[in-house]
Amino acid sequence: MSAPQHIEQSAAKQLQADHGAQEYLVFTLGQEEYGIDIQIVQELRSYEAVTNIANSPDYIKGVINLRGNIIPIIDLRLRLGLPARFYDQFTVVIVVNLGGQQLGIIVDGVSDVIIPQTGQIQPAPQLSSVNETCRFTGVATLDDRMILLTDISRLVATNDFCLPEKVAA
Repeated sequence: MSAPQHIEQSAAKQLQADHGAQEYLVFTLGQEEYGIDIQIVQELRSYEAVTNIANSPDYIKGVINLRGNIIPIIDLRLRLGLPARFYDQFTVVIVVNLGGQQLGIIVDGVSDVIIPQTGQIQPAPQLSSVNETCRFTGVATLDDRMILLTDISRLVATNDFCLPEKVAA
């Protein structure tokens, strides 16, 4: 076995150890499906009006008051550079807990929960930008579906929006 094959197989084994029997909430942005670790998901909500924050980037839609907690709301489409979309009855806000900070993430819809089995998760593709590669932890292939598994804390972290150090690092 050559060194690159050995390294690739070791990386695949580590990936399986990291993701094995883990549950993911699957959400959509356009025609693409993404998976988020279900352990950080607190609740799913329909989109509701937000309180705008002056001079914030377009992807930070504002804040909501959720049972006494002020939660920032981020449009993941805009954060990823996708075109804006009209919010409708299928638009969902996924409320997540990232290192003790709650955050609402607007997505086009939520489809199901998956538990990929050994061999169904491949390493994330090496993209041109290191930042882009770090945002995805792998790709789950289930029948004819390909689901990008995300590191949501890296997906939303920017200079405009700070997360706790232990999550954003």
